Amino acid sequence: MHKESAESAVNHCSHLLIAEDDVPLAQFLKRGLEADKYSVNLVHDGESALQAAQTALYDLVILDLNLPKLDGLALLKQLRPAKPQLPVLVLTGRSQLEDRVTALDGGADDCLIKPFSFRELSARTRALLRRNQRKSGKVMQVGDLVLDREELRVERAGKRLDLTGKEFLVLECLMMNARLPVSRATLMEYAWKSPYDASTNLVDVYVKYVRDKVDGSFPVKLLRTIRGVGYVVADN
Repeated sequence: MHKESAESAVNHCSHLLIAEDDVPLAQFLKRGLEADKYSVNLVHDGESALQAAQTALYDLVILDLNLPKLDGLALLKQLRPAKPQLPVLVLTGRSQLEDRVTALDGGADDCLIKPFSFRELSARTRALLRRNQRKSGKVMQVGDLVLDREELRVERAGKRLDLTGKEFLVLECLMMNARLPVSRATLMEYAWKSPYDASTNLVDVYVKYVRDKVDGSFPVKLLRTIRGVGYVVADN
C-alpha cells in the first residue's frame, strides 16, 4: 500500500454521536463540531442513542443526562459492558457535585455543566479523543495477521500484504472488533462515513478484496462471514 494514499484514507475525521433532546442546542453543537472537521450523528432520545452506539463505531459520545425514553445514566449502565473504551462526555444541567460524581461513577469520562461555552466543549472533546488514541494500541494482531495502525502496514505470517486505503480501513474495523461479528452498517460507517445502503453491495465487494489478500494463499482462514449478521476476523 502506498503510504501517501493510505495516510489520506486512514487520517479520517473522528466520528461523534450527540445525544441531546434540546433540538436547537443539538443543532448548534452539530454545526460547531462539523466546522471542527468531525463527522457528527445526532439523536434526541436515549433509546436511539443506545441503538446508535451499539450498531456503529464512534470515537466519542456527547450525552445529555436528561433524555426521554432512556435517561443518560441508564444508557451508560447498558452501554459500558459492551463499549468499555468508548469515551463519553456528559452534558448536565445538574450543578450539584454529587450529580457529577454519580455520572462519573456511572461510566462517564468527563462532565460539562450547562450552560457551557462551545470552546470548552471543543477542548474537552479534543482531550478525550487524544486520551483514547493513546489507550488504543497501534498494533493489532489476530493469529498470524498483524495490522500496524501507525505505520499503515499489514502482514500475514511475516509476509507484507498490499492493501488500498479503503481495504485497510475495512480490515482495521474488523480487527478493532476481533472475534466479534461486525455488521455491514458498522463497516460502512467506519470506512466510508456513510449510512448503510442495503441496495448496494459495496461493503461485500471490499470485504472480498480484503479476504482475497488476507486469506487467499494461507491454509488457515481468518476472515469469515456470519450469515445474517456480517463478518468477523477470528483465529478460532
